[in-house]
Amino acid sequence: MQSNSLKQYTDLYEQHGHDLREGSPEAMNRLRRHAHEFLTGAGTSLPRRGQDGYAHTDLNAMFAPDYGVNIGRLAFRADLPSAFRCGVPNVSSLMGVVANDIFGPGEAMAKRLPEGVTVTTLRRAALTMPEVLEQYYGTVAPADNPAVALNNMLAQDGVLVHIARGVRLPQPVQLIEILGGVTSPLLALRRLLVVLEAGAECRLLVCDHSAPADDVDGHPVRMASDTVVEIDLGPGAHFEYYDMQESAAATDRYACIAVRQSADSSFRSNITTLRCGQTRNDIIVSLDGEGADCRLSGMATAGGMQVVDNSTLVVHNAPHCHSDQLFKYVADDEARCAFEGLIKVQPGAHHTEAYQNNRNILASKGARMHTRPQLEIYCDDVKANHGAATGQLDEEALFYMRTRGIPVDEARTMLMQAFMVDVIDSITLLPLRERMRQLVSRRFGSPGDMCAACSPEVEP
Repeated sequence: MQSNSLKQYTDLYEQHGHDLREGSPEAMNRLRRHAHEFLTGAGTSLPRRGQDGYAHTDLNAMFAPDYGVNIGRLAFRADLPSAFRCGVPNVSSLMGVVANDIFGPGEAMAKRLPEGVTVTTLRRAALTMPEVLEQYYGTVAPADNPAVALNNMLAQDGVLVHIARGVRLPQPVQLIEILGGVTSPLLALRRLLVVLEAGAECRLLVCDHSAPADDVDGHPVRMASDTVVEIDLGPGAHFEYYDMQESAAATDRYACIAVRQSADSSFRSNITTLRCGQTRNDIIVSLDGEGADCRLSGMATAGGMQVVDNSTLVVHNAPHCHSDQLFKYVADDEARCAFEGLIKVQPGAHHTEAYQNNRNILASKGARMHTRPQLEIYCDDVKANHGAATGQLDEEALFYMRTRGIPVDEARTMLMQAFMVDVIDSITLLPLRERMRQLVSRRFGSPGDMCAACSPEVEP
């Protein structure tokens, strides 16, 4: 039986299918009918629990509220200064803004794009480079994932980042994603397609924020995003993906980040959650070409009643590939966190090297952490290991620091900062690495602080 949280959206599609299809690229519209059929099928529902029954992210509850969907493509005027909380925009970059689910690259960004680099909406891309959408859109993310299917059914536009063969972009591309400017609950359907042709190089920084808002009765407005990121890397392409979330407590997020790698390509990612309401990230990487290399890292600082849940699936389909994962969490107050990681080494993927590591600190008695690293190996001549550890702050180190005159709160902050150092050091973009050190320091030191240093040059 279909869950009620899904039924409200399939009903919406049945009532407004024509409006959803109007103006959208044919590549998007082709997925809608299949997604609707899947979501209305017997037994289809958004997951409530993890594979072992552990209750971390309840996606059914996340999407259950009576959210509005921007079918009419209304342009929201988000309060940009209050939405920027992280200071990351100070990193020199090619910047564009996504306000709720509408992307506006702005004239400044368009003029700065070098030859062979395209950053545009999917609707525009359907006119200027339709062959890219036809070949790649909807082919990387799993269509049998209910949250992905929900996006396939309702998304009307998105962002395309395309780097032509052999082009190496020295400046990072930055997307500022903002939820806000509304007085009633809103679900934003976001789509990002990244295509790097053979030998191309690019770095992409996505900053995910929300501007806290109240409804007419003074209650926080609930907002949510359902984001699907599809990344296709051609032979020898090199791509770095940084995803930083700092959102209001009334903001929930689901994101599927799906990657397909060709021979000798490399993929680096860092998924950071500093503040949120409830967040679930599914990271899926398929190493399809010999010599592909993948390095996933992530960190989360969760407090209050926050929920942070990361799930990774790395599939080795070709020989001589390498993958490495490192995820760290600090959970405080009543936070609930989870990490589930699966490495699959398929038949024929000989000489694979695959590693996975999850380390966590519970900074309070009320915090909870669920971790489940897994390996499935179906061939010989493989090097692989995985591990996980969860503990509390080192009491001896705390005692030592207090005997040296360091107040207990400051000592706790210093230990938590030190715990995250190796994840931060995995960021190869040096300005971002320095900014991230400041963000983590601020996050532990002043939970209510908001950075006013951001002054974006573009309007949505």
